[in-house]
Amino acid sequence: MATNESVSIFSSASLAVEYVDSLLPENPLQEPFKNAWNYMLNNYTKFQIATWGSLIVHEALYFSFCLPGFLFQFIPYMKKYKIQKDKPETWENQWKCFKVLLFNHFCIQLPLICGTYYFTEYFNIPYDWERMPRWYFLLARCFGCAVIEDTWHYFLHRLLHHKRIYKYIHKVHHEFQAPFGMEAEYAHPLETLILGTGFFIGIVLLCDHVILLWAWVTIRLLETIDVHSGYDIPLNPLNLIPFYAGSRHHDFHHMNFIGNYASTFTWWDRLFGTDAQYHAYNEKRKKFEKKTE
Repeated sequence: MATNESVSIFSSASLAVEYVDSLLPENPLQEPFKNAWNYMLNNYTKFQIATWGSLIVHEALYFSFCLPGFLFQFIPYMKKYKIQKDKPETWENQWKCFKVLLFNHFCIQLPLICGTYYFTEYFNIPYDWERMPRWYFLLARCFGCAVIEDTWHYFLHRLLHHKRIYKYIHKVHHEFQAPFGMEAEYAHPLETLILGTGFFIGIVLLCDHVILLWAWVTIRLLETIDVHSGYDIPLNPLNLIPFYAGSRHHDFHHMNFIGNYASTFTWWDRLFGTDAQYHAYNEKRKKFEKKTE
């Protein structure tokens, strides 16, 4: 009985979203995107799309999302939005980070990306335009992937902070006490594998089209680079997401080393009380800012 009620609720919600979607003006980018997608399917093999296409998407998005934060260090006006103002980025640290990123991306992540094609073949994941999911279903599955990844990240990240193993693996990521966007994937190779597993769990469970791979990597990179940016920018649209952690939440983790273990949302830290020090620090910060106004 309960199952039938759940199905009815989801069906009603789906119909409501479809109705709202029908009222929206036609997306002017849909036709060019459709043409580009079909051109890709007609000129490249599935292996090339799943492997090299995924690598290009990852690299292009990663460094594109890092670019604003990189440029902020040269704009004096943006300094007031930097969270740890006393710890500016240095060329030495950024170059070191870039070299480690290249190693992780091409020696650790690329072999994993090569398995994407075999994953899509084994599970008969479609590539064609006709079975491309509607935007709201795609968004819902990306949200599901984010919840799964966030849960995995919280518990495994907290484990990596255990005093017996911290110095062997996770300490690498904490070399920079004041994070910057490019540092988001700066990590020990084992950490890349351990925490990266959370990214793939949602794909294995929820993927119904290859586009989900690229949509989910887009959202995940946007989020992780944002929380590592080191800047708290006003009117950041990501902060409108309920329970979104944001840059201040994760910046405190790098500054304090203890607490705020979640990657995207705040609920696990709230549930287990691992954000208590963060809230106490925020209260002191707000009181200090009021006194200095």
